[in-house]
Amino acid sequence: MDPLLSEFDSFVRTRTPALLRSAYLLTGDQHLAEDLVQSALARTHRSWGRLHDSGNAEAYTRKIMYHLQVSWWRRRRVAEAMPGDLPESRGGDSGPDHAQQITLRLTLRAALARLSTKQRAVLVLRFFEDRSEVEAAEMLGVTVGTVKSQTSRALTKLRTVAPELADLYVTEGSAR
Repeated sequence: MDPLLSEFDSFVRTRTPALLRSAYLLTGDQHLAEDLVQSALARTHRSWGRLHDSGNAEAYTRKIMYHLQVSWWRRRRVAEAMPGDLPESRGGDSGPDHAQQITLRLTLRAALARLSTKQRAVLVLRFFEDRSEVEAAEMLGVTVGTVKSQTSRALTKLRTVAPELADLYVTEGSAR
């Protein structure tokens, strides 16, 4: 097997679960998330010759995912539904507060579904992937001001639609 192909295959096998989690949070749908990751990996494969030595393959793939998602938003406006299940972590959460975790997950999922796709993308980048405002703006191809305003609007809406999530909210750059 070609060494470059072997490296790409290894990259895909090890990083796809993390990419799928991010894509799911961006799209709100397991099937759309899979499509998004597949499209991003196909583009990454085309550039693999210059990426494999730089160590930036995952960052490149994630940036492609965000750009693809933004272009999909601009192309079509489809009523959103979140029929898929949130991917499970590989830790085996069978502890005593498993029911509480499931309730929290369902509440968060329903609240995220009530946000616009842009608001959801900003929250995923800022708080799930811990990106700075500048990084999020660059990945989404928008200004830092847009990231700030979308974050503010998204958190305000989350406070309204799901006040029970108050302990998860981030205010003025610090977690509560």
